[in-house]
Formats: sequence, C-alpha cells, structure tokens
Amino acid sequence: MSDNSDRPTNSSPTISVIIPTLNEARNLPHVFEHLPADAEIIVVDGRSTDDTVSVAKSLRPDAVIVDQTRRGKGNALACGFAAATGDILVMLDADGSADPAEINEFVRVLTAGADFAKGSRFISGGGSSDITRLRRAGNAFLSGLVNTFIHCHYSDLCYGYNAFWRHCLPTLGLSPGEHSPNNEWGDGFEVETLINMRVAQAGLRVVEVPSFEHPRIHGVSNLNAVSDGLRVLRTILVESRGSRGRKRKRAARKSTAVVGPNLTILQPQNVRSESPQTTWVETPDPENVRVTNPEVECA
Repeated sequence: MSDNSDRPTNSSPTISVIIPTLNEARNLPHVFEHLPADAEIIVVDGRSTDDTVSVAKSLRPDAVIVDQTRRGKGNALACGFAAATGDILVMLDADGSADPAEINEFVRVLTAGADFAKGSRFISGGGSSDITRLRRAGNAFLSGLVNTFIHCHYSDLCYGYNAFWRHCLPTLGLSPGEHSPNNEWGDGFEVETLINMRVAQAGLRVVEVPSFEHPRIHGVSNLNAVSDGLRVLRTILVESRGSRGRKRKRAARKSTAVVGPNLTILQPQNVRSESPQTTWVETPDPENVRVTNPEVECA
C-alpha cells in the first residue's frame, strides 16, 4: 500500500517544478512564461556557460537555484528533488519540448488517487513532432523489454515528463551525493527508465497522462540515441534483477528529502514555506480520470 500522508485533506497541494538546465538561457523565457504562478520553481544548473542562471532569476525572482553535485540529467533531478518542498514534484525539461500547461492534468490525476503520473506520447491525446524513427523504434523496444521483465504495460518508457507525490521519493532512491567529477548509477538520461521501473516494482499506483512533445526551441540536445539507448538497456537489465528485493521495503518508508551539506542552493529572498502491492499503469479518461483499461495491471 502507498503512503498517502503527504496528500492535503483540506487544501490544494503545493507544487514544486524541477527544471534541469545546461545552457538553456534562450529557452527559459518560453518555458517560464507558462509555469504555474504559485509553484515553487527549482532550477538545477549543470555548470552552464551562458546566462541560464541570471535569466532564470530575472524571469522568476522567487526561483530556487541549485548547483549540481555531479553531471547528467539524473543527478540534476536528484539535486532538485532534495531541494524541493512541495507536496507534488514535477519533472520538466528546459528546452521547450514539454508544455508546462499540461502540469494541471498531471496534478489532477495525482489528486484523483495516483501516486505517480507518467507522461506518454503514445496514448490517445499524446503525440510528438520531434521524435525520430530511430528513437521511436528504440523506445518501443525498450518499453516492451521492461513490460516483459516486470510484467507491466508502459506505453512510453523513455519520456521524462512526470509528476509524483513526495512520498515516492524513497522509492526512487536518488541522492545528490558528494561533489564529484565521476558519474554514479542513474546520473544520466537513463534516469527516467530507472524511476519508472522502481515505482512499478514498488507497488505504486501509476497513471499515464497524454502529453505532446514539441521540438527543442534553441540549441542541440545532449541526448545520443545510440549511446544513451545502450545505457538505458543496461539499466533495464540491472534494475530488473536488483530491485525485486527492494520493492516492499521502499514502498513502506515515508519520504523525507534531506538537503545535505554538499548541495549548494541559492534561495530567493522570499521563499514559500514548506507547507498496493499491485502496481497500476492506467490511462485516465479525459473527462473524469477513470481506469479505461483495467487489464493494465503490473504484477
């Protein structure tokens, strides 16, 4: 059973949006324009050489700026999770490919009962004007592999637009760690796969949310379809073996995101105060968030 203690009973949940950045100064104005005004914005910077940090501060003076402890998207998310104070945590790319206006739908699914809201480009209402044939084929293969190994029904394993209640944090098992030039397990683009597999194996209720992926606005992606695809494949093989023994213990813990001494956080002047053994991967009904395919149970 999942721990619902972080779900507000008499008020709306607080939201933290975690945005990993690396030289995204030109993209931030578009992304920030559509962010929820009352959300906590966590910008995790990976040693940008452009004006990413100053642009973020000018656009949202209340944004929390976090310096990565290592390199890679996975480490950036781990640092952002540790700094976030919201009831709900949202993972959002800084390149303009994900629409911040969809955050409301992710939150709606979570408040309707899901533990983890998983964005998908490949269910009704989703789509992509950016994905290549190679990436689509690779994603389909890797999704099928995970579904076979852990008896699940993910439609879009490698998409990184997700949101979840903070009680999921111990299940993810991601930590900022020490400042180091060396990467650790889950520090790269494979982090989405790692997260999706761990929440499924932990027995959390996962609901897929339709999402549309747009092309990056400026700059070039750091994703390499071949090398990062191989990293994802390795992650699948390791996690499918290693996480079986962890799933019950992780699902039972309460979440506490601890900001350690090695995490550098620049707080704004006015910061908001912190306010089943079965895993389901479901597709919400567009009207009232119901299970439209009760057969998509992960055992």
